[in-house]
Amino acid sequence: MKKQAGLIVLSATLMAGLLAGCGSNSGSSTDNKDAAAGNQTANSPKVTFKLAHTGSETHQYNIAAEAFKKSLEEKSKGTMEVKIYSNAKLGSEKDAVEGVQNGTIDMTTLAADSSLANVVPEMNVFGIPFLFKGKEHVYGVLDGEIGKSLLKKVDEKGMVGLGFWEIGFRNMTTKNKAVVKPEDMKGLKIRVQPAPVWNEFMKSLEANPTPVNFNELYSALEQGVVDGQENPIATIMSMKFYEVQKQLALTNHTYSPGAVIASKKFMNSLNDEQKQWVQEAVQAATASARKTLADAETKSLEELKTKGVNITKPDAEAFTAVTKDVSKAVADKVPQDLIEKIKAAAK
Repeated sequence: MKKQAGLIVLSATLMAGLLAGCGSNSGSSTDNKDAAAGNQTANSPKVTFKLAHTGSETHQYNIAAEAFKKSLEEKSKGTMEVKIYSNAKLGSEKDAVEGVQNGTIDMTTLAADSSLANVVPEMNVFGIPFLFKGKEHVYGVLDGEIGKSLLKKVDEKGMVGLGFWEIGFRNMTTKNKAVVKPEDMKGLKIRVQPAPVWNEFMKSLEANPTPVNFNELYSALEQGVVDGQENPIATIMSMKFYEVQKQLALTNHTYSPGAVIASKKFMNSLNDEQKQWVQEAVQAATASARKTLADAETKSLEELKTKGVNITKPDAEAFTAVTKDVSKAVADKVPQDLIEKIKAAAK
């Protein structure tokens, strides 16, 4: 009798469970889909990846990188996380390019006309002096078909070109010699980026081009290894070059974009939605950094004056005249039709 009573109780319990199960299916299909989606998100593995660069925490590279990180982590609802390695923690720009090519670094941003130009020769175009007539001209090129074609050249070299972030128009600085005319550059040891176009540029000014890694530039200036360098205002501020360079010549001789490149290994590990998030976040960071840096430039010039920097406005026409043949010197690396397309984009 006790055994029979136990079976009756067990049967009743099972029946109640079945009824409860039937009751749970009475909810809306939307609720069930939402729950399933929530479980899928919760169970999806988190993607964490490295973005390396050689700038300081206040450099243009980092300003854009932080904007990218914020945008991507918001778009992915925290399922993608960006680890930023600034101050050349993962090596020089040459190391970063090599790391992206072999897949040990997931992403980097660096001057397009620096170490990247040794792998993608067409990037030397950004070192041709006085090619761009202003930021409107620059952005029309970078955001249009010309910029897309240059990013495809990156793809052909075993990497993925994602976009261009802001670095800015470059200007000359020296330790104590004011630069007003081209002759003032004669004999000066000027740090150059490791790309052929920069050697030709300095030779045209009768200066001595001296390659120095960006992360070693401050000490090279401080120790007198080089007499001067050239970089955008924002770089001079963020890297504190004004501490060891008291002359600034507003030459605006070239514009450098920060190429954003990723490893194919990393990009191939992402699904289509994740790839879209990355691309959208790169574009969001482009717009954000441009605005941030434009707003800061006038203030930075005033601050440089308070730090004892003498600012000159050189003869732009004279500088243009003596550097006009630089493009011919790199004709084997930069196709003439690319130069002509860029010039035409200013009209």
